[in-house]
This record gives sequence, C-alpha cells and structure tokens, in this order.
Amino acid sequence: MRAPVLAVGDGALGFWAAVRTVFPETREQRCWFHKIANVLNVLPKSAQPGAKAALAEIWNAEDKDHARAAVKVFVADYGTKWPKAAAKITEDLDVLLAFYDYPAEHWVHLRTTNPIESTFATVRLRQRVTKGPGSRTAGVAMAFKLIESAQARWRAVNAPHLVALVRAGATFKNGILVERDDEPSHESGSDQQAA
Repeated sequence: MRAPVLAVGDGALGFWAAVRTVFPETREQRCWFHKIANVLNVLPKSAQPGAKAALAEIWNAEDKDHARAAVKVFVADYGTKWPKAAAKITEDLDVLLAFYDYPAEHWVHLRTTNPIESTFATVRLRQRVTKGPGSRTAGVAMAFKLIESAQARWRAVNAPHLVALVRAGATFKNGILVERDDEPSHESGSDQQAA
C-alpha cells in the first residue's frame, strides 16, 4: 500500500503512533466530531450550545484564515472560564485545520471519521445481536461480509478527478488548486533597459 497523503482519526494515540511509524510522510487530520465532543465534555451544559455553534464557525469557515479568526473568537469567549476547552482546540489546531490544504470539494470527507465510524457501527451492532461471532475466523469473515455489503451504500468522493492531483502533490490554497507558473517572467525591453 502506498502511503496515504492524509490520515483522519480521533485522538487515539496508538493509531497516530502507528501511522507515524509506517507512513511518516502522511499528514494528520483530527476528526472534528470527536474533537467537538471532547470540548463539550469539559463545559457545563449551559455553555454547550453556544460553544457548539462557535466550533462550527471554525470547521465550517470558508478558508483557513477565517477558521483561525474563529478560533481566536472561541478562545476569547471560552478560554477565561474554561481553559481546558480552549486548549483542546489550540493545542491541536494545525491537525484540526489540515483539511483546508486540500480541494474544497473534499473537505466534507476529510473533517471527520464518520464514514468509517458508521461502517464500524454496523459491525458492532451485528456482533452484539449475534452475541459474538463464536470464533476469530468467523468474526473476521462476518466483519468482512458486513463491510463488503456496507460499501455499496458508501458515498462517493466529491470531485474524484482531484484525487490524482492530491496524490501527485498538487498545492491547494483555500481549497483551490494553485497553478504553477512554469514560464519564467519576461520583462519587456524597455523595462530591462530601465533596470
């Protein structure tokens, strides 16, 4: 398997340690839905609706600069009373905003681990209903068949033609492809004489 360009996951340290060991060049994106839950868990119930809306301003921002501005607002509004909540965002900011360096069409796929989480939920539910698979071999076979069946319902990647560009190392700024200027600039003769 070639190294993924970007890995998306929650804060599971084992996952990130494995990714860094096997694919050290792979960039990291933290799951926003897991992060939101972690932030809300350290806030009182009365502050949670406002904080959730403020966090949405970050991960739904039109670009990375607006997201950083929304982070400053979040820290100003919540950091004094609840520094742990603010720290959960500021300490992981680079890996929370990594998705902004990819095509805007892909952002919806990169901000969260929900696509894989829903597949795992199907496997966990079936395992609970059947009271366990019986043996390891039966469990692996059951998980494989459930995941194989679930893939028929997976949402296709938006703008799949951009995946090849991402893999090739194309640069995106604010979700838009940055065109390379391969032509050296040619100054006009009068400009060269004046210089």
